[in-house]
Amino acid sequence: MKYLIVGLGNIGPEYLFTRHNIGFMVIDKLANTHEVKYDMSRLAYHTEFRHKGKQIHLLKPTTFMNLSGKAVNYWLKDLKIEPENLLVITDDIALPYGKMRLKTKGSHGGHNGLRNIEELLGTQQYSRLRIGVGSDFSKGRQADYVLGNFTESETAFLPEHLDRASEIVLSFCTQGVNQTMNKYNQ
Repeated sequence: MKYLIVGLGNIGPEYLFTRHNIGFMVIDKLANTHEVKYDMSRLAYHTEFRHKGKQIHLLKPTTFMNLSGKAVNYWLKDLKIEPENLLVITDDIALPYGKMRLKTKGSHGGHNGLRNIEELLGTQQYSRLRIGVGSDFSKGRQADYVLGNFTESETAFLPEHLDRASEIVLSFCTQGVNQTMNKYNQ
């Protein structure tokens, strides 16, 4: 059984530790834990590992956030992975910092990366792990907020949140989405 786990984010050192790159951070955590290295390939950084008999492909699109669907669509087809075995990891300003919510479908909720994936896949029927980054910004400052770095106090808890998100990903692949939602959704 094969899975495609996609972390959303923006490439480039200026985006490395921004709230918008929490998806990349989770993918990096999984790659480091399983001691695998990325290859720069078509539209993305890609690597893979086996876990409990499952083939898990990790993907960090190089298309920038707003065009993430190009990479997701390409890799789903190239790897011959069904959309039910796709998990997209993204930031969410509607959730308090650190809160995580796994869903099997839903609207893009104004998130441009999810909007592009939905457009190019032609469906909202794919799983996503939404990680709360909070919403401590004034009117009209949303872009600055999500493209800003985590605060010092948020950074202190980041390793804990990345560990939890990694557990959710592995559970999604080995236990299935419903059991994982029951166990981890707060």
